[in-house]
Amino acid sequence: MTARAVRTGVWFIGARGSVATTATAGCAAVAAGLHPPTGMVTETPPFTDCGLPPLTSLVFGGHDTLDCPLPKRAEALAAGGVLPYGLPSAVAAELTAADAEIRPGGPLRGDTRADEELIATFAADIEDFAHRHGLARTVVVNVASTEAAPGGDDARLPASSLYAAAALRAGCPYVNFTPSTGLHSPHLQDAVESCGLPHAGRDGKTGQTLLRSVLAPMFVQRALPVRAWSGTNLLGGGDGAALAYPAAAAAKNAGKERVLADTLGTAPEGEVHIDDVPAMGDWKTAWDHIAFDGFLGSRMILQTIWQGCDSALAAPLVLDLARLLARSHEAGLTGPRPELGFYFKDPDGGPAALFDQYAALLAFAGRLREAR
Repeated sequence: MTARAVRTGVWFIGARGSVATTATAGCAAVAAGLHPPTGMVTETPPFTDCGLPPLTSLVFGGHDTLDCPLPKRAEALAAGGVLPYGLPSAVAAELTAADAEIRPGGPLRGDTRADEELIATFAADIEDFAHRHGLARTVVVNVASTEAAPGGDDARLPASSLYAAAALRAGCPYVNFTPSTGLHSPHLQDAVESCGLPHAGRDGKTGQTLLRSVLAPMFVQRALPVRAWSGTNLLGGGDGAALAYPAAAAAKNAGKERVLADTLGTAPEGEVHIDDVPAMGDWKTAWDHIAFDGFLGSRMILQTIWQGCDSALAAPLVLDLARLLARSHEAGLTGPRPELGFYFKDPDGGPAALFDQYAALLAFAGRLREAR
């Protein structure tokens, strides 16, 4: 095979958003040796010789409803401290090339196209991208803004499910890095079961829930009953605006709460609150307040503060998942991949504790290595 034939596509849903822009710029920077692959688990020794596609082989494109060019989006992220100063200029050619491969998403307000027409259009965009670049395979990754969960009487598929259906129709492995419905629509059940494609999701685990998946097992293993676990998130940017809507926030919080219920055996008292603070831009602060019992009923409290940039936390994970799903597809693996639960709040089965999820991921790396 030629070098052209072994290139791998990464097709982002939400291709001009903060996560996709950071991943596209970051991949170019790491591939060029400008920055180390910090946060990329697939660049650590256990994944050597697993047959993962090299970062230099990845070709980016996607769908988006926004029209801000990727180079401009990257400049805005650099101004906000998300990307290093000067990086947008250093990888301008790669950003421009990726921007040329972004196609209009939908449905937009007033769009009269039926679901089938939208799915066919999206699938054709992905197939054209793969054909023109001679790609061995393309992984579709949903990093769009969180949408509200559909109602039981909704006649139409939500946007995330339209894109997911298009990915299956185009023969592409699929990753849902958001809490949106995606492949989980009952209308897509038959297509998912018969597609013969690997897929993983949902809702990437980057900050507050990552910490919860570490701390919750500690309380269980030390026999310390948790009475209440409350949390607050302050964030701005596109995520903050999207999660200002109660229905979208509810979809997001479901995964955060599920991690605790799965690990502790029951859902403790307390809720997670999400506040949109536009001045914070792409940065986020998350507080957790944990009330638990000690020996002889002594009341104790643990409080944590997580401050970080979700885009910078998510981008390396997105690149990991694209490479792992591409390799899974090459190895002939199909269906949901519970081995990738390490990356998700709401994984496709498997353990809930991060330590156990990491062990499953390492075992999966060995399986991919043996399949070469």
